Amino acid sequence: MKRYPPINPKFGHLIHGADYNPDQWLAFPEILQQDLRLMKLAHMNSMSVGIFAWAALEPEEGRFEFGWLDKIMDDLADNGVSVVLATPSGARPAWLSAKYPEVLRVQPNGQRNLHGGRHNHCYTSPVYREKVRLINTKLAERYGEHPALLIWHVSNEYSGECHCELCQAAFREWLKAKYQGSLDKLNRAWWTAFWSHTYTDWSQIHSPVPNGEFLVHGQNLDWKRFVTSQTVDFFKSEIAPLKELAPEIPVTTNLMGTYPGLDYWQLAREMDVASWDSYPSWHGEEEDWRVGCRTAFLHDLNRSLKGGKPFLLMESTPSVTNGQAVAKLKRPGMHVLASLQAVAHGADSVQYFQWRKSRGSCEKFHGAVVDHCGHENTRVFRDVTAVGRTLEKLDDVVGASVSSQVAIIYDWENRWAIEDAKGPRVEKKAYQPTCETHYQALWRRGVSVDVINMDADFSGYKLLIAPMLYMVRPGVARRLEEFVSSGGTLVATYWSGIVDENDLCFLGGFPGPLRKVLGVWSEEIDALYDEDVNHVVMKQSGKEYAAVELCDLIAAETAEVLAVYKEDFYAGRPALTRNKFGAGRAYYLAFRSREDFLLDFYGRLISDLNIEQPLPGELPQGISVHKRTDGEHDFIFIMNFNPSQQTVALGDADFEELISGGKEQGTVRLPGYGAKILKRRIKPGL
Repeated sequence: MKRYPPINPKFGHLIHGADYNPDQWLAFPEILQQDLRLMKLAHMNSMSVGIFAWAALEPEEGRFEFGWLDKIMDDLADNGVSVVLATPSGARPAWLSAKYPEVLRVQPNGQRNLHGGRHNHCYTSPVYREKVRLINTKLAERYGEHPALLIWHVSNEYSGECHCELCQAAFREWLKAKYQGSLDKLNRAWWTAFWSHTYTDWSQIHSPVPNGEFLVHGQNLDWKRFVTSQTVDFFKSEIAPLKELAPEIPVTTNLMGTYPGLDYWQLAREMDVASWDSYPSWHGEEEDWRVGCRTAFLHDLNRSLKGGKPFLLMESTPSVTNGQAVAKLKRPGMHVLASLQAVAHGADSVQYFQWRKSRGSCEKFHGAVVDHCGHENTRVFRDVTAVGRTLEKLDDVVGASVSSQVAIIYDWENRWAIEDAKGPRVEKKAYQPTCETHYQALWRRGVSVDVINMDADFSGYKLLIAPMLYMVRPGVARRLEEFVSSGGTLVATYWSGIVDENDLCFLGGFPGPLRKVLGVWSEEIDALYDEDVNHVVMKQSGKEYAAVELCDLIAAETAEVLAVYKEDFYAGRPALTRNKFGAGRAYYLAFRSREDFLLDFYGRLISDLNIEQPLPGELPQGISVHKRTDGEHDFIFIMNFNPSQQTVALGDADFEELISGGKEQGTVRLPGYGAKILKRRIKPGL
């Protein structure tokens, strides 16, 4: 699809808004009135309301106070501001914890939490589920047809786990369903004969905890799957009254990048639109373009969670993030740049935490559109206003798609299994950084990338990259073979094809079920100390590259050897191979490289496979180019993540510049942290 409908059909603009907490300011009506004036000045068209407002909505059990929210909703509607209305389950009121202590979570050590924090509730608790259902029903009944309502914002940043007896019982029932009621099947899948840990009764099974069982990897993996399953089930129960009473309003919940505690591929299935909270650390020890690249990876992941549909940037900061070790201010230009980067990668919104700085508690110094001074005469307010004015010029971009010929597999279950493994290195197994490093080599050339999991459809891509595919679930190897045999190009790396879905090692030689398509046998893997360096020599050019941290000792079976190790006892053994398989090719990178190798390697593949780049030629370091399209026009976002001016060649096409309204051709100059958005008509036949 070239253009998707707006996230809510009644709103055909890019959303520009913020988390708004009027429940904190009910004693200050003059401030609430001032907010409406300031929202207009900042060109805000949406506000997220009610995220942690349960105590204000239901101050005591069964007594509901909606008058204040009625006025907020009406005032926002009267002023042309839409509402992303939240359910309040992320933090329960004190009366609920006091009367029903069973709703509070139990820690791995068996101790029940006291009231406090947020997401300090048991997803299994029938009491908590019923209380959430009731308040959500009240909200849907009252506001489901309100003219301001745009989207349901369900809870906030789902996270954490509970180890109470209710959850233990639910875990056992989940296991019974998975293993068809057979303890023999469970024991085989978990390999419990190790250390004589065989279970003989379901009641013996407990969640992994430090003072109990935590070294049975299949059990650890199933517990993480259960936590995701229980969270998803809770989410489904949360949205049930919303869907029943306001079925036309889309639902979302804000995700947290690659948060390790939940498999977002499972949660995203139940959401109408993906949304996430982005808080990169700009201007630190790491160059800003590297931070920008890593942030782009996360944007692409969130777009891919819903099959390429536009997503929502639900939270970002207009200035500082007080949870970071160093709350450094965004330098001039960076706020607009970071906001447009999200849109470039498929976001149909730019939203902030928060609208107005809280007066007390732990986020009172977190960035906000309105500072404690309470007026518009601040640098941050001017930056936010600049974003709002820019977004108002981009209605044509709403729903425009991102078309990718390349995908990288990033899989939560694979990550869990790798991190649980007791080798080949305790630290620096680095699954996610490895995925990001491969991604970087493509990002630096302006190549669009989808970030998918191993269950996704591979057929639409020219190039599929599977870094460290340690776990291979049933059917995945067959689908990879079909992808390559049909003409696709696969890139796999060391530490792939090691275990099945139960974290049991494949027998018969690694890379297990990938051995045929890759054409190699992995005999051993050498873990290097940080100071160790081997080298890899390309057979055709003689060029050398460093090999660090992990070196796979492989034998080429049907694959062609493209590079060999230079040093140590495995000098001369294959380090890079290419296997012809049907109409396609499969590469195996046996060593962990530095960035220079991946830049050269993917540069050649981009050329050989004729992979699309929005602009011709090499891009200056720190320049990102990304494209959205509606099928008739391309929208080219050119972004400079350097503090200094850069010049970018445009080729021979003529463009309209959407921010200024002018024309661009030949080259463009971007100031430090500057951006251009160019529009061009697609030539017939392209």
